Parts: sequence; structure tokens; C-alpha cells
Amino acid sequence: MTYVIAEPCIDVMDRACVSECPVDCIYEGERMLYIHPDECVDCGACEPACPAEAIFYDIDLPKKWKAYRAANADFFADLGSPGGASALGRTSNDPEFIRSFPARPPAPA
Repeated sequence: MTYVIAEPCIDVMDRACVSECPVDCIYEGERMLYIHPDECVDCGACEPACPAEAIFYDIDLPKKWKAYRAANADFFADLGSPGGASALGRTSNDPEFIRSFPARPPAPA
């Protein structure tokens, strides 16, 4: 099992979860963040840190967002296991499902 980031992260990417992750397994696409299932140690530090409440333990992922489990896997299909998100930086690996999601307006300042 692992954690999955779902729809509330799209176009938000607050990154508070990234600073809480002790193993640097939260990767950045162009529109949202993704947790590497093989690098995650299931510590759970990311979940309460997310202000968008977008992170769920795999079995707790709401049914309405079940497609995000596959989107997370798709993000890493070609990327593999780079061994650390901070060295890689932002990638353009967002799956089509995420790229085609309607753009959200910027948050008010």
C-alpha cells in the first residue's frame, strides 16, 4: 500500500507535503504532485501536512477519486524510480487524465 494524491492537488501544489516527506518520494508534475509507490515508506507524514486534503492512504481513497490511483501509477510508468524527487525537479510526466483536467482559476491573493 501507499499514499495517493487526488484531485484537490491539481493546479494547487502547495508542496507542504514535500517538506514533510522524510524519503523525498513526492514528485512534481506540471499540474499536481505524485507519491512514488516504491519509494514511499508509508510513514503518513504527508497526509496531515496537505492543506488541500488531497492525500489519502490507498485503501481510504474516496471512490469518486479512484482514477487517481491509476494516474499516480501512470506518472511513474516512463519515469521509473529516480530515487529522489528533489534532484529530479518538475517533470512533464502528468498523465493525459491530469493534463486534460479543466484549469482551475488561481487562488485569490
